[in-house]
Amino acid sequence: MKKEDQEFLYRLLETPSPTGFEMPGQKVWADWIQHHAATVECDAYGSTWATLPGKSEKIVMLAAHADEIGYMIKYIDDQGFLRLDRVGGSDAATARGRRISIFGEKGPVSGIIGNTAIHLRHGEKDSEKSPAVHELWVDVGASNASEVAKLGIRVGHPAVYQDGPMELANRRIVSRALDNRIGGYIIAQVMRRIAASKRKPAFTLVCLNAVQEEIGGHGAMMATYRLKPAVCVCLDVTHATDTPGLDAVRHGKVKLGAGPTLTHGTSNHPLVVKRLEKIAATTKTPIQHEASSRTTGTDTDKIFHSRQGVPSALVSLPLRCMHSVVETAHLDDINHTIELLTSFVLSLTEKDEFSQKLK
Repeated sequence: MKKEDQEFLYRLLETPSPTGFEMPGQKVWADWIQHHAATVECDAYGSTWATLPGKSEKIVMLAAHADEIGYMIKYIDDQGFLRLDRVGGSDAATARGRRISIFGEKGPVSGIIGNTAIHLRHGEKDSEKSPAVHELWVDVGASNASEVAKLGIRVGHPAVYQDGPMELANRRIVSRALDNRIGGYIIAQVMRRIAASKRKPAFTLVCLNAVQEEIGGHGAMMATYRLKPAVCVCLDVTHATDTPGLDAVRHGKVKLGAGPTLTHGTSNHPLVVKRLEKIAATTKTPIQHEASSRTTGTDTDKIFHSRQGVPSALVSLPLRCMHSVVETAHLDDINHTIELLTSFVLSLTEKDEFSQKLK
């Protein structure tokens, strides 16, 4: 990864953008991609897209999501301690003893999620069980509710963990919010490569960085209805199941560093999936396979049934430790995903239609 690309990715990862409060991250994304796009726009709720004109007005959309999990202030007690609720699928089991940033009226405020010392928990019934989210308490250095208010904090303000990116050996990257800030990074890199190649694609390319995926895919649904793509590849993360304690029989087999996954079934259109498989074989890009028997759990589920239907496919980046501050991805998987999506866009011809036929 080049230095300037790493700087872009790290800015995305370090910029807090919990669900419902995504605009700080969207501004970082838009500021970078505007140098490689003809236009950059956003809608009322903040979903942001960049457009690179093609030979036709038919749109191929690459979709990722901009939001991350986090917390929201739910209650402030008389002693100045804050209570939390989840924003998206935050895991209370990993929360105790963590540092957080709360985004109040006067700017970010640091706090800690308390952790009662093990000495004081010893012998208590269920003392080692994971806490319920309502049992978590936050200390911001206040002695009463009035002092909390003076910091600019009230009920309804969002918060995220303070942990940022770091590198491990053998081309691993670790951070909170890789789900799915890495998706926004990848689709932006695809547009950069195509713009730099001077090869005008047959379809107009739209890269969508949607809001509110973590609570149901609302941003993707709104933007897809508006943009009317002819075909879409949705990019998200998936569980790498190659860590201790995970059973491939139950969860499927996905390895970190073995390439992006291609999902089969449900919202994934067979002809789009087939094209991606063909491209992977032609370009010798490693891919893995996943099954979707009911739903994918991603924005694909909200994109494919827009209007008369949008032929769609889900490509996913393997990720260890999802929804934690140590989400782990492999740089080779990132590069292979960029290559696969770039080749897919450039493979399209003006005659391409991904429609099922009776004859």
